[in-house]
Amino acid sequence: MVSRITVHKSRLVLGMAVLGVLMAPGLALAQDAPEMLLQSNANILWTLIAGVLVMFMQAGFACVECGFTRAKNAGNILMKNYLDFGAGAIAFFLLGFGIMFGTDVSGVFGSSGFALGGANGATPDGQWTLTFWFFQSVFAATSATIVSGAVAERTKFGSYIVISIITTALIYPVSGHWCWGSLWLGDAGAGWLEGFGFIDFAGSTVVHSVGGWVGLAGALVLGPRIGKYASDGTARAIPGHNIPLASLGVFILWFGWFGFNPGSTTTADGTIGYIAVNTSLAAAAGMLGAMITVWLKHGKPDPSMTMNGVLAGLVAITAGCYELSPVGSIVIGAVAGMVCVFSVEFIDKVLKIDDPVGAVSVHGVCGALGTLGAGLLAAPGYGDAVGLFYGGSIDVFFVQALGVAVVFVWAFGVGFIAFSVVKAVMGLRASKEDEIKGLDLSEHGTEGYNGFQIFTVE
Repeated sequence: MVSRITVHKSRLVLGMAVLGVLMAPGLALAQDAPEMLLQSNANILWTLIAGVLVMFMQAGFACVECGFTRAKNAGNILMKNYLDFGAGAIAFFLLGFGIMFGTDVSGVFGSSGFALGGANGATPDGQWTLTFWFFQSVFAATSATIVSGAVAERTKFGSYIVISIITTALIYPVSGHWCWGSLWLGDAGAGWLEGFGFIDFAGSTVVHSVGGWVGLAGALVLGPRIGKYASDGTARAIPGHNIPLASLGVFILWFGWFGFNPGSTTTADGTIGYIAVNTSLAAAAGMLGAMITVWLKHGKPDPSMTMNGVLAGLVAITAGCYELSPVGSIVIGAVAGMVCVFSVEFIDKVLKIDDPVGAVSVHGVCGALGTLGAGLLAAPGYGDAVGLFYGGSIDVFFVQALGVAVVFVWAFGVGFIAFSVVKAVMGLRASKEDEIKGLDLSEHGTEGYNGFQIFTVE
């Protein structure tokens, strides 16, 4: 079974033991009950703190996406990021959580009805269940908000609301069940990929690639922004309006990732330390890999590419942060940073798909890369798996490749259908006049920078 499942099951066993000791009628407290209760409460506290850190990542995504796009769409970008968390949390509470973590149906999806309807925050079991839901809800919001960047600057806000809800309530939970289904109910919720031993500790594929592949589908259905490609097909740069804001967003995301990866233990123990080390080293290596690559390729160390390199390293290490050694984390981060540069340019210039912030490359491509890398670089003595480069079975890598492939087919395929249906029923793309004017005014009736004149330096 995958490493994250093993860690989480230890917590489930501990929680059941605590409840048995505290609730058995006429039974005196065992001598170690206070220590067990302390550990259980520490797990709840750590998981809650980690969830708050991941929630703050929403601010980071908002800053990055806003900074990498034009000033006339700043308010629209922020509204979509609020929407992803606001509507997404409700959709995940009512539907998505049960599909993802409910009692398993043939390994394909969970079925628990209104899964959280009976959770009682006054009981130890209910306290853990609601804490776990909160932690998982911010992951769902993260996956949805990745889509926003790939379809930025030309999507109707009302249509985007529908896509965001579909992502959070259906697309993300179904593939999430395949990989993480047993995290709430144990074996009763196990999905088919985790049964094969699929490794994705904190969501390189489950969270990030899903968002990236849905975003790719949206960018294809929408088409490029006005002026993005010349008549001969040559790609034109459309620079973002606020690189300092984007930089702040990247730092916020780097900070929040220490909730994303270490928090995925849902257990307050010593593993969170080395997971944090692996996370930060991969981000640093991703930054250096992207900076050096773009410097050698174009003669200048471009800031936006360098920032995306940080995020590429973070996304790539997310699958194997529990399984890799610090050296392996540096390797996977550096490779992700380099790959991100080539991927952004390939998608932009060769495939001619307009992704304003590089979301498909950072989250989709580098999420897949990191998931495959876990099958190669999982180090003995860290998690539970042994990667191919350390003498492990090639079957581990094959399972990783299978997971990457089937999640791509699911997320991209259903995302493409969803965008196409919304386009046919509601209309998906803003009009030419509205896109030129800017979505702040046309969609929201306000300006992100009212009273400011934005100058361009030649």
